[in-house]
Amino acid sequence: MTSVRPVIGISSYLERARWSDWEYSAALLPSGYVDGVAAAGGVPVLLPPVPGMGAAVERLDGLLLAGGGDVDPARYGAEPHPETDRVQPERDDAELALLGSALRAGLPVLGVCRGMQLLNVAFGGTLHQHLPDLLSAAAAAADGPGDGAGAGLAELADSPGAPPAAVCHRGERGEFSEHPVLVEPASRLAAALGRTELDVPTYHHQAVDRLGSGLAAVAWTADGVVEALEAAAYPRLLAVQWHPEQGEDPSLFAWLVQAAADARLAGAARSVTAVA
Repeated sequence: MTSVRPVIGISSYLERARWSDWEYSAALLPSGYVDGVAAAGGVPVLLPPVPGMGAAVERLDGLLLAGGGDVDPARYGAEPHPETDRVQPERDDAELALLGSALRAGLPVLGVCRGMQLLNVAFGGTLHQHLPDLLSAAAAAADGPGDGAGAGLAELADSPGAPPAAVCHRGERGEFSEHPVLVEPASRLAAALGRTELDVPTYHHQAVDRLGSGLAAVAWTADGVVEALEAAAYPRLLAVQWHPEQGEDPSLFAWLVQAAADARLAGAARSVTAVA
């Protein structure tokens, strides 16, 4: 890595917050994201969900789309499920602008949880809005004759016709759970992690349904839920459904910061060549 630390923008969100004697709307981000980027050698910069955020990419070397609430189902042509969280259209707008600008500029991008779901929607994909409903339907379909609802998940069970293995994707309210993930050995994700099997911290009730155009699923849970995405056209793009900022494995933060450093060097080299 160069002596100049790469600047990594991290999307944040607006929530009511209280500190000292004050209570206001604040731009928030769990400190694990900041700590992870800093420990990997990057300079973390919080990006609030305000109009015009796409322009911020000009000052960044990499982008991290953080976790959070549900993406507005209207973005992928669906009506909201009763369990869908309160949506934040301004956050969707800001993060889609950031993502588009970052991809056009060739910046490294890491999506986390909601960030992966937003990425899939940005590429034209859709989401399962409430996994408990879907997984229950998959188990019922595997147990006997039915209309096939959820059969796509059941296909990845341990044996034909068996119900999908039980996986806890979200613990009690406000508590992360943990489950194993299997990674495609030939993927960039496997190279970044240095392994193809790992236990990950997780907290989500939505998941990728139809893949966006040009995206590839490269990790799964035992019940068939997609846990990571890549895109052949964007070699500096990774997205995971789990929460690396809640775990002890720094690999994904290291990948992002190193990719940002490499992109900075490549950009500097192009500038020197152009001047010469």
